[in-house]
Amino acid sequence: MNARPKKSFGQHFLHDRRYLDRIVASIAPKDGDTVVEIGPGEGAMTIPLLAAARRMTAIELDTDLIPGLQARAADVGELRIVHSDVLKVDFTALARELGAERLRIAGNLPYYISSPILFHCVEHAAAIQDMHFMLQKEVVDRMAAEPGSKVYGRLSVMLQLACKVTPLFTVPPGAFRPPPKVDSAVVRLVPLPPEQLPKGDAANIYKVVKAAFAMRRKTLSNTLKGLVDEATIRDLGIDPRARAETLPPGDFVKLANAI
Repeated sequence: MNARPKKSFGQHFLHDRRYLDRIVASIAPKDGDTVVEIGPGEGAMTIPLLAAARRMTAIELDTDLIPGLQARAADVGELRIVHSDVLKVDFTALARELGAERLRIAGNLPYYISSPILFHCVEHAAAIQDMHFMLQKEVVDRMAAEPGSKVYGRLSVMLQLACKVTPLFTVPPGAFRPPPKVDSAVVRLVPLPPEQLPKGDAANIYKVVKAAFAMRRKTLSNTLKGLVDEATIRDLGIDPRARAETLPPGDFVKLANAI
């Protein structure tokens, strides 16, 4: 029996087998991979992932969905269900608990809290091999945007400083039940190796990026006033009259290190 999607959880269940197959093929799980799915819903993606990996963990907040998931998984493999808000899950601790060097995370994320979930996962990037998420296409466009793009912003910079972001394909509203009012897209995030991560204080990087994009039409000398002065910005080889949307991610690290 199909579950009734709940607006309070932002549920849109993916049911189109063509797109489910493409997602699973993109993840390409293997026996022995430590797969963790966020928001498995009715298990449409869970079951093929479990069939390949043989064991996996699913994080589900909606208690009404858990019995159905357990029943569908019973003859497929070993499914461990964690009943929790994903924002409260410590992925680093979960990896240790599962005896995994790194996790492979996947999920059709609730669109209304997708950014907090992304940032939460990035905080645990050292314990994650890769991530494959279904998101609102507009969010995926922002995640992968390059400097100079109208949608390049705080999300673009912070994610690209931590991960390689690769949009994979678009999914139309009709592939879901109920259909969302927007197009969706699948994206792959692969955490960068330690040598490619920014060298600097994470709190200062966040502070600079947030301030720089707070007023997109203003120049860096205005938005960073009180953090980095105009002369210092110029000494870093950055034009103080430039706007944040023109700077590559690495320049924000330089600015943060100048605080």
